[in-house]
Amino acid sequence: MSTENKFYPEQSAIFANAIESLKGKKVAVLGHQRPDGDCIGSIVAVVRMLKSHGIEAVGLNRDEVPNTLESFVGDTPLFKADDFTPDGHVAVTVDSADFKRVGDRLNELFPQVELNVDHHISNREYATQNIVIATASATAEILAGFYLDLGYQIDAITAQALYVGIATDTGQFRFPSTTPETFEIARRLCECGARPAEAAHELYERESFAKIKLLQNFLDSLTMEFDNRVCVGLIENGVYDETGATIDDSEGLVDYARSIEGVEVGVLIEDRDGALKGSLRAKDPFFRVDQVAKVFGGGGHACAAGLNIENSSIKEFYPQLMKAIGEHLDSLGKPE
Repeated sequence: MSTENKFYPEQSAIFANAIESLKGKKVAVLGHQRPDGDCIGSIVAVVRMLKSHGIEAVGLNRDEVPNTLESFVGDTPLFKADDFTPDGHVAVTVDSADFKRVGDRLNELFPQVELNVDHHISNREYATQNIVIATASATAEILAGFYLDLGYQIDAITAQALYVGIATDTGQFRFPSTTPETFEIARRLCECGARPAEAAHELYERESFAKIKLLQNFLDSLTMEFDNRVCVGLIENGVYDETGATIDDSEGLVDYARSIEGVEVGVLIEDRDGALKGSLRAKDPFFRVDQVAKVFGGGGHACAAGLNIENSSIKEFYPQLMKAIGEHLDSLGKPE
């Protein structure tokens, strides 16, 4: 393939060199805690690519693979961090803007990171080699582009995992980060064995009744702020026990807040025994919600960001977050 026909000609060459440098080593591929489709898809894709190059590799995450994503792992060796003891392994991270996001256990096991591949605009470039493409819709899109550029083997499991990463991080190809290249990469993955209909069924048509009750609770909590420009929903402490839902079931709830007519930013604040998680979603990259998250030590994308607060409560944190959002909106003005 000529340079003109490649998705990421310069970065693909850097990636190929990084993979060459891993030959002869044992590699642990790490992703962020509370993994989503892009995280799991990227871990699976990198582990399988490394193994196809004769490199011993495993995937690791602080948390269990969510139920909706289990079928996409296949026979890929992917372990929970607490169940793994390194034996000379070196670390590669995917889809993690900050190394702290992989969790304390993996931070302790792997104080150094060899390679960091990501698409978050807030990435801290904490590895020896950092390949961050903030214009890409997903880390899986970057990896798929690299594999296609370099002629790497893409088996059906890898293709499906990469497709799932792209489909989930683009909101099923609805978000502003979706480009013609995104669709072309997805098309090429289908040629390699990705199955969009099966992916959609596993991701969106196997909801538990407990998740529906959690959604009902979340919708009942919605509040409008800043002249209806911002919609905030809550998951109060104890709601998971009350509904029988799990933390994985909160995935995607914030999108309901964003979807309301006239709302520019949707917010979810979740309380789990004093550990708060905030999720911010904007309809337009103009709003740069990653900058709001950064105020509280978080980060992410222009349209999707998150933050974590320890030892607090929604009652205490809510006004702090609203103050930060208000100041941010005032500094931006109105989009053209």
